[in-house]
Amino acid sequence: MAVSRESGATGYNGYIMLLVVLAALILPQLIGIAMGGKGYFVIGVIAGLILALFLSIGFFMIQPNQAAVITMFGEYRGTVRKEGLQWVWPWMLKNKISVRAHNIHSDKVKINDLRGNPIEIACNVVWRVSDTAQAVFDVDDYKEFVNIQIEAGLRTVGARHPYDDMSDEDETTLRGSAEVVANELRVELNERLLVAGIVVDEAGLTHLAYAPEIAGAMLRRQQADAVIAARKKVVIGAVGMVEDALDKLSRDGIVELDDERRAAMVSNLMIVLCGDREAQPVVNAGTLYQ
Repeated sequence: MAVSRESGATGYNGYIMLLVVLAALILPQLIGIAMGGKGYFVIGVIAGLILALFLSIGFFMIQPNQAAVITMFGEYRGTVRKEGLQWVWPWMLKNKISVRAHNIHSDKVKINDLRGNPIEIACNVVWRVSDTAQAVFDVDDYKEFVNIQIEAGLRTVGARHPYDDMSDEDETTLRGSAEVVANELRVELNERLLVAGIVVDEAGLTHLAYAPEIAGAMLRRQQADAVIAARKKVVIGAVGMVEDALDKLSRDGIVELDDERRAAMVSNLMIVLCGDREAQPVVNAGTLYQ
């Protein structure tokens, strides 16, 4: 398929052309008067009106961040981007197109992540038309094309990564690597929309959740992971505290412990520090070895 490329069109200042239209309206009447006779004047009035109406067809207004694609007999003649009142030959067709930034919030899409878990995902995309010729001539409906490609790109990027990291490996996940995923989505969409002359400036996920059929099971898994992580942190901290306590007792000569008593003390301290409930103290009224 031949790729269209935007080029500048030859447009004329509309305000100057207003004076030309006014002259076209008055001049035939003046000629009719100069030729004498009422019939010539009427002919001049009719000719002036027809000529003025014909030239008026060429007027069009360009707003800021707007463009007009000009065609003549089915051939692309260029794009007018200059703001204000413009004029082209009446037999040329004008197709106005916005080059402003557009914002799209996609619908929720159900896909399978890298591990095959069903998830719901949605995104927000900011895009704009960079090449008006491609947008008008290379795709049928560029706005509908954008909507379809956003969904396709979202499915592609969502399937590349797992929803969450279930292992100890530091990998990119949809939930934990939002910036990386957003950049991948923007690059993916720019590649897909290049054929339509569309540029994506921003893209990011706005909704991410497990599908309802597995949401309960995944919530329990996350709770279990949180409990395991908390327990692991408590145990590591308790081991450090016990080690410091034994070293302090030995270094300061407060008490001498043999291996058996040392092991008993470690066991008691670990139970106290790692237990879910408050420990009940037992007072030893005898000697240490009774």
